Amino acid sequence: MAHPAPQALRSPLQRALSLLRPSPVSERTPIARGADASSAHARGIELADRAPDREARQHPEGFICLESVSKVYPGRHGGPAVAALDGVDLSVARGEIVGVIGRSGAGKSTLIRLVNGLEKPTSGRVVVDGIDVGALDERALGPARRSIGMIFQHFNLLSSRTVFDNVALPLEILGADRAGIRRRVEPLLDMVGLADKRDRYPAELSGGQKQRVGIARALATEPKVLLSDEATSALDPETTASILDLLAGIQRELGLTILMITHEMAVIRRIAHRVAVIDGGRIVEQGEVADVFAAPAHATTRSFLGAETGRSVPAWIAERLQQAPVEGGKAVLRIVFRGEHATDPVLSQLSRELGIDVNILSGSIERIAGQPFGILLVALPGGAEALARATGFLADRELHTEVIGHVR
Repeated sequence: MAHPAPQALRSPLQRALSLLRPSPVSERTPIARGADASSAHARGIELADRAPDREARQHPEGFICLESVSKVYPGRHGGPAVAALDGVDLSVARGEIVGVIGRSGAGKSTLIRLVNGLEKPTSGRVVVDGIDVGALDERALGPARRSIGMIFQHFNLLSSRTVFDNVALPLEILGADRAGIRRRVEPLLDMVGLADKRDRYPAELSGGQKQRVGIARALATEPKVLLSDEATSALDPETTASILDLLAGIQRELGLTILMITHEMAVIRRIAHRVAVIDGGRIVEQGEVADVFAAPAHATTRSFLGAETGRSVPAWIAERLQQAPVEGGKAVLRIVFRGEHATDPVLSQLSRELGIDVNILSGSIERIAGQPFGILLVALPGGAEALARATGFLADRELHTEVIGHVR
């Protein structure tokens, strides 16, 4: 039987998560005690640790479901009504990370406010863990929101409270006692790498540190769902990467369900399992991240992917491209490499087996959603027969190809 890693060899995240994992039911100790525990129980507060669902993503049923959801805001000063969302259907499985991407005004923020009950749908249903959030009154919304953590773009920290006290705030509101708060908050601060900053104030922290405080605070009440509202858009790329890696590690260990909204495809690429593209209040495309990156179907998706994963055509090629075949010219193909054939020497095989010369024009290779993923732009003889043979060869190896034009 495998033994746990020695304490000295474990990362701060692993050590902290070991303190946050559930104990057997008979040994669980609620944070609130005595009169506080009674009042917490009466108000429906559940503070016991939840075991992560290790097989969560194998279950097809939605943990968060938006069913034909529309949201219309009445017009102001006699103006027309504004439809922020129009017939949105979206399902997030338990333990899944789903990113919703769209431009400003597309309806992203309205969508996430419906999930945590800050807004009610004009029509349709918003169901979280079997509860129709939109049908709850204010009194019933309190317990429901405690199972939904929220991370904000601008951190929303209280400047007069220390790091420790900012994280502790939700527990204080729930009536937890000081000892119980300390047992919960200290591992959270260790988990986000801020144990040595517990007595600092927000003004003394960097942007990335402030967001780590926000993450710890969002996890204080042990939510089942974590909502991220443009949580990294105010951060530099290096800090963004560290925050996303932290969220991915927490999600893996605690089995949280994460719904994140963003306008950055790089965020989706780094940690999301699935992506939904929203435009004009409607979901115009959704699917597994690797599938959408490989073959985006909607113009909005393609515009977001233009600067990602080598998909854009270099200017020196774009200015020469023609749509129709060129006498004696070459066809320019975009080839997407992913899955089991992503690292195969496919182009050398093609050249050797079919006798077709292939010229690599540009490309990139990286990992998306944990899978090898690459895009190459290549030029090969533009004759119909040679082109058909080459694309057939690549299709047999389950590689997506697209003829984007022809050059002399």
